[in-house]
Amino acid sequence: MRRAALAILATALLPLSAGGVPRRPVHTYSIVARDPVTGDLGVAVQSHWFSVGAAVPWAEPGVGAVATQSFTEPSYGALGLALMKAGKPAPEALKALLAADGDREVRQVAMVDAQGRAVAHTGAKCIQAAGHEVGEGFTVEANLMDKATVWPAMAKAFRGAKGDLADRLLAALRAAQAEGGDIRGQQSAAILVVKGKASGQPWNDRLFDLRVEDNPDPLKELGRLVQLRRAYRLMDEGDGYVTAGKWAEAKAAYEAAAKLAPGIWEMPFWQAVALASSGKVNEALPLFKQVFAAEPFWKRLVPRLADVDQLPKHPALLKAIEAQ
Repeated sequence: MRRAALAILATALLPLSAGGVPRRPVHTYSIVARDPVTGDLGVAVQSHWFSVGAAVPWAEPGVGAVATQSFTEPSYGALGLALMKAGKPAPEALKALLAADGDREVRQVAMVDAQGRAVAHTGAKCIQAAGHEVGEGFTVEANLMDKATVWPAMAKAFRGAKGDLADRLLAALRAAQAEGGDIRGQQSAAILVVKGKASGQPWNDRLFDLRVEDNPDPLKELGRLVQLRRAYRLMDEGDGYVTAGKWAEAKAAYEAAAKLAPGIWEMPFWQAVALASSGKVNEALPLFKQVFAAEPFWKRLVPRLADVDQLPKHPALLKAIEAQ
């Protein structure tokens, strides 16, 4: 039955590419990778094409990651993940899909599965400079590049980068751009990172899912968004520590978040709310004061929070907060 199911998935590409009509051209550079320590899976991409993140990157926790570009066929993402989920290693999944695609020579596709088996395809009719490099647990691929040294530079940067998977994926993109990147320039970028094992809670398994749709410097903006995402994840951790009564850990998480996102006053505001709600008024009031001084409209939210039990309905406490 598994063979029959895989055959159906593979042949599903046939009607999509029938008639030799390639889909929209998304000429770009990307990296698909698995973190050997955490097992996290990710894709990062940049292109001179609007909203590249809507077409190229695909990933599923505990299954794999896919990049489909050049003359993009989105079904490589959906069906590639389906085949890997059904037990096909990434190289076999890509081979099956290519065999069913009459326009395979204009495609550029890369895959990595949850075991780190990586594979890539660059069709003979991808616009030059075009090519890919497959490494241990990752692939880099590019087409319509300024020069053929772009993807080797990406591979070198990824191998040498430090940090988590998102850091290393960004390092590869920056190396590509430093080497000349897309011959047409820059426009959009995206990063998608999921956990190596599915938790059964898909909303918690997407670590980074960020897009820059249209920007003169999309990689700079993507880097800023990644940092903001880290800050908000730290805020979530802080809230969890508050719930567990672990105040030292909560304070450390909140302070780390604030350092990553200076000027985002919502972070210290909700930190102050959590502290005040837990009886740590002396720690909360200075934070409220900082927030209200920078953005006074936050003060108007205080009584509304008390109305829905998000702050204690203690008149003295509310008066003290609003006095800051």
